[in-house]
Amino acid sequence: MWHETMYDVLNIINNIVLTMIGIPFLLQLIYMLFFWVKKKVYPKSEKKGKVAYLIPAHNEADVIYDTVREVIERQDYPKELIDVYVICHNCTDNTAELVKKAGGIPIIYNNDNPNEKFLAYCLNYGFDYLLKHDKGYDFYIRLDADNHINKEFTSLMNDAYQSGVEFARPYESAINMTQNKFTKACGLYYVFDSRFGSRVRERLHLGAHVNGPGTMTSKAMMERIGGYNCYTISEDAEFCINRMNEKVFGHFVEDAVVYEDLPSSFKDTYARNIRIGSGSRRLIFGKLGKLFLKFFYTFKFSYLEMFLTYFFNIICVILCTWLPIFYIYDITYLALCGTGVIETVGGATMYMDTLINTLIIIAAALGILFVFCGILQGVLLVCLDYKKMGAKNRRELLDGAFLFPAFTVVYCLTICLGMLSKPKWIKVNRNKTESNSISEIDN
Repeated sequence: MWHETMYDVLNIINNIVLTMIGIPFLLQLIYMLFFWVKKKVYPKSEKKGKVAYLIPAHNEADVIYDTVREVIERQDYPKELIDVYVICHNCTDNTAELVKKAGGIPIIYNNDNPNEKFLAYCLNYGFDYLLKHDKGYDFYIRLDADNHINKEFTSLMNDAYQSGVEFARPYESAINMTQNKFTKACGLYYVFDSRFGSRVRERLHLGAHVNGPGTMTSKAMMERIGGYNCYTISEDAEFCINRMNEKVFGHFVEDAVVYEDLPSSFKDTYARNIRIGSGSRRLIFGKLGKLFLKFFYTFKFSYLEMFLTYFFNIICVILCTWLPIFYIYDITYLALCGTGVIETVGGATMYMDTLINTLIIIAAALGILFVFCGILQGVLLVCLDYKKMGAKNRRELLDGAFLFPAFTVVYCLTICLGMLSKPKWIKVNRNKTESNSISEIDN
């Protein structure tokens, strides 16, 4: 009958969709299973390069003084070789004054164009400024206004630079990881890529996903490419993809840790992920396609791995649309056929058996994903890296590990909404917490 034929066709389509979903998930599973590989450590260099820190800031008077002072005063690195520049982007407060007071160098950038208020334009201006007003720098490090870094950060990035690395990322952690259960689960999600993904990529000589705060770029590379030259809402990912297209592959400096301020509520996570999802859509349907095609004539797995990682954003859309719609249809159709409400050629018994098997498979799949790929993954991260996450002991983070699967669902839903939204900048509120100072984390 026609409805049985339609059911068979939809099942074939669904099997194709499940295969598409399974490949990126398999990649993440491989990263977790290879957690035991040794981290890459760059040899200690006696030669010290001159470094410029670049910090974009819009009305950051509440945090900028401490951030600048920490970089200048607390780094285990010669102070005379560190300069801190802050791009004061349309600031209406005393950010620039506080930058000077802290020992930094303010760069005033005022741009009233409503289409150019994204962070990308601010960073383009800042890097152009550094290239035009060069003071003999060897490499640059980008931070956000509320970031903290461990005291060995500059020294470790210098070791990588002196070893020939032009482009590198740090380990990303959070200053407020233990603030509440939400930040614990959220933090574990983002730490995953540092402890599992980035370490395995580095050991397998795959290009690191270099993005966001703590990124190190050599001056020579920036001169060669003519500046930052990225203008999307996901400018950091765009910059990394551009470099990979130019056969410049990033590296991971694991012991250099940047501490970010994590969203501590659903509202702020929603705002952040809407921004990430909407920005990623343009990259996926534009620049990432080139990487996918490059894999088939270069056979360099870095290209395919990068594509599959960002393809997960499309999977989020599929998980939130196709899968629930299909399985509601699937279960309903099987139940109606199995109870004889709908007449079939195959017979009611066959359809009822299929329904029971389908329900068992769905329950088993969800159980495996939530327990093995969710809770177990979170517990493993806590056991391995709780100190880098700012916890005094493992017990502080264990409840976050058990909430990790629930946060993954939240992440998937919000990324889906972002992928279906128009790109726009949504402000994420800063958390004020004294749960972990950077000095406590260092110690």
